[in-house]
Amino acid sequence: MKPPIYPLRGALSVSRRSFLAGSAVFAAATLLPIRLRGAAVRQPKFSAYPFSLGVASGDPLSDGFVMWTRLAPKPLETGGGMTDPLVEVSWQVAEDEGMRRVVSRGVATADAAWGHSVHVEVEGLKPDRWYWYQFKAGSETSPVGRARTTPLVGAPAALLKFAVASCQKYQIGYYTAFEHMAREDIDLVVHLGDYIYEKDEKKGGGLRNVRDVELSEIFSIDDYRARYALYKSDTALQAAHAAAPWIVTWDDHEVSNDYANAIQEDPDKSTVEEFLQRRAAAYQAYYEHMPLRRAQLPAGPDMLLYRRLGYGDLVNFNVLDTRQYRTDQPVGEKVQPETPAMMDPRGTIMGDRQRRWLFDGLDASEARWNVLAQQVMVARVDLKAGEEQGYAADKWTGYEFERRRLLRHLQEHKTTNPVVLTGDIHSNWANEVAPDPTQPQRAAVATEFVGTSITSNGDGAERPPHTETLLAENPEVKFYNSERGYLKCEVSPTQWKTEYKTVPYVSRPGAPLNTRATFVVESGRAVLNRV
Repeated sequence: MKPPIYPLRGALSVSRRSFLAGSAVFAAATLLPIRLRGAAVRQPKFSAYPFSLGVASGDPLSDGFVMWTRLAPKPLETGGGMTDPLVEVSWQVAEDEGMRRVVSRGVATADAAWGHSVHVEVEGLKPDRWYWYQFKAGSETSPVGRARTTPLVGAPAALLKFAVASCQKYQIGYYTAFEHMAREDIDLVVHLGDYIYEKDEKKGGGLRNVRDVELSEIFSIDDYRARYALYKSDTALQAAHAAAPWIVTWDDHEVSNDYANAIQEDPDKSTVEEFLQRRAAAYQAYYEHMPLRRAQLPAGPDMLLYRRLGYGDLVNFNVLDTRQYRTDQPVGEKVQPETPAMMDPRGTIMGDRQRRWLFDGLDASEARWNVLAQQVMVARVDLKAGEEQGYAADKWTGYEFERRRLLRHLQEHKTTNPVVLTGDIHSNWANEVAPDPTQPQRAAVATEFVGTSITSNGDGAERPPHTETLLAENPEVKFYNSERGYLKCEVSPTQWKTEYKTVPYVSRPGAPLNTRATFVVESGRAVLNRV
């Protein structure tokens, strides 16, 4: 049975080219000056507290950051419980948590066309320091959020501390890991995707619905807005957003499981045009709920999400998008032996333009550490025991030609201290990534830290039964664990330290936080040292 198709603001079943063009025109129209579309209401009346989804900041620069909120007095209802199409929202930034030493202020407009979300790009602040921010609409004020500017581009930076998170299926677990993260002494958070899940609760591998919510698969813009609102209603997630700026990217579940460009997991479910309508709805809702800049404003089913963010002379974050531009996964099982399709030079997980952008940026980088913040495993992990081999087709190993091309580039161009940050797989891994899969003992060219999920796959296990076999089969894997949690990274000019922070359960609240493993990488050597 095909899912229902919801026209996107008048979009009909059309060719991809005309659909893209029409969507781009509409996106531009919604950004017309307010005076051409009616006046914003300055003193709105709300049926309930409008800042129910909290506040967030993101993509920090040396002189500012993005501030985000969304007006939604009834967040799970269509329209979020808002009655006015345009609402004036004031904002301010201060040097203190009490919001007494205000250094910047202004007014934004929450527009119904964009879910009454607000994205403010603050500029003119001082580098390398903490600020606090707050919104006001009518007589209501938002919670206070905290954000930090980065050091000046190229300026010496002594230390960066940040957390890495991904995969937070709402109904199968409590966000205890975010409670702990909100209390960490960190400068920012990197989120690597699967912020929401699009399917119903029966598609979660039979795991118990511990939150007792009824969810159906989502397709329309209103569906996606309601799903984000449900997730963002969680107070632990709100606290983690309010504690520090986030750098975000998506994976597949922000749209549909295992999709590749315009190809969905089950192509028989709908046509390409129908899927692009769904993708457009998903991309718009993602933008509406994330602290992203105008440069990431979507146009129909297209959205430029890959980008580069620096932290002084210490770190360059190359934030990748491995979903929107990839070719279809190799035909066959999700885990399969290496096939000719995996070595097809035409196969790509990044797309030509993003790959050129990445390589050019890596070559020009003067940072001490060069990070690939991305979605799926780069290390070539054999998931079959014994002589039989099996590689994941949805990961970089499904695009083996491009995977080797990336690693050769890191090696031949002598990229300084490449570190890969990965999510997706709902387990912790520490990998030394070698350029030649036929010589796994050859010196690695990069290290990869794979962070587990916040809740996805349920409680997990400290040491699953297949751990010894997996480690013996893959000498480049130095650590494996399948509890829930996040990574905490501390980076200095001379070393990178990653701590694997885990909670023993998510099926009930109140789990304690453990540090299951700690690895240090010394500058100049892609070697994982367990400490």
